[in-house]
Amino acid sequence: MAEQTMGLLDDEAVVERVLGHVDNATSDMGESVWREPVDNYHSQERFRSEVELLKHLPIPFCPSAAIPEAGSYVARVAAGTPLLVVRDENGDVRAFRNACRHRGMQVAEGTGCKKYFVCTYHGWAYRLDGSLRYIPHRHGFPDIDDASHGLVPVEAVERHGMVFVTQEEAVGLGALEGLDDIPQLITPDQHIFDSSEKTSDVHWKLNIEAMLEGLHIKFTHPESFYPYGYDNLNVVECFGNNNRVTFPFRRIEKLRDTPPAERDVAGKVTYVYHLFPNVTIVVLSNHTALSISEPISPTRTRFFNYRLTNSGEGSDADNVARAKRDAEFVLDTGGKEDAAAIQAIQAGLNSSANQLHLWPFREGDCALPPGVERQPAGIKGIRALLKRPAWQPCQIDL
Repeated sequence: MAEQTMGLLDDEAVVERVLGHVDNATSDMGESVWREPVDNYHSQERFRSEVELLKHLPIPFCPSAAIPEAGSYVARVAAGTPLLVVRDENGDVRAFRNACRHRGMQVAEGTGCKKYFVCTYHGWAYRLDGSLRYIPHRHGFPDIDDASHGLVPVEAVERHGMVFVTQEEAVGLGALEGLDDIPQLITPDQHIFDSSEKTSDVHWKLNIEAMLEGLHIKFTHPESFYPYGYDNLNVVECFGNNNRVTFPFRRIEKLRDTPPAERDVAGKVTYVYHLFPNVTIVVLSNHTALSISEPISPTRTRFFNYRLTNSGEGSDADNVARAKRDAEFVLDTGGKEDAAAIQAIQAGLNSSANQLHLWPFREGDCALPPGVERQPAGIKGIRALLKRPAWQPCQIDL
């Protein structure tokens, strides 16, 4: 019988649920058709409120593996604010507003490893803990208090192999809610073999929405994914404000004759984890992909992407090579197909053809086993983001 362990179904229960759907031509069901006003994708006021809320929630900034040693750092813009995340000399993660205390220029760009940070405008320097280290021409600043002129810190914590940053006073747990109830998402042995960023002229939610439903598999991916998977067959589970959507491969049916306790889903499903509100982690057959959708405007998004070996694979050369081949296949096939579809949807948003976008009740809501209490999450989380003002307590109607 299906069991929910640590907030998510175990392998045995996932296989049981999938095979039941295969046999009955069904999928996990929601409770109603979701109708999203198209104006919500255009509204500048709504966009500003969404970005403001992103500052008041713990948001994944990068994998912990992106800053593996003292001095390693990642600097980028998050919710419109330049931030700097660095591992200090004690191995702790720190985050700061990436602005020199002299005239506000950024003290770091991109990624790298430094013993300290030097502003390239006037040379003010800062230690890894953010404290002020040096001011050139010090005689021109006789009244400067060094202790109060370090880089301005923001809250940073490491959880599940990721660095979460909260820029302003938190109004809720955000993606952190429910994480303690599931297995580790990114383990210490996972190796980053590729990272990239890309800016696209699309709304920041469109890419995430596409990854949380399987109704498009047959028509969008007729030669890439559909020959190996199913159309509109998903298992959808919630943990806190987040969810996991299972996309099974047809080869999962080989497990029918395997004793339930011995069923292993590795290589037989793709797990898509949505961390509220703007992060996805996709566990594929031979690699893991983490993507952060960073809103720039209602029609423009910057994507920060990390590709890692799967848990248990480490950095062995053969495993890394296999992971790279898997990533290249996904990017060159389904990845391009999804990107083209999302661009076309954005064009449709701009056409004024529709007042509403529709999601059938088979998609996106959390369909849970009998006796398991429904939680307010699922695909509705990103659609209904900010049904109340950002400054109110974060009991968002998801």
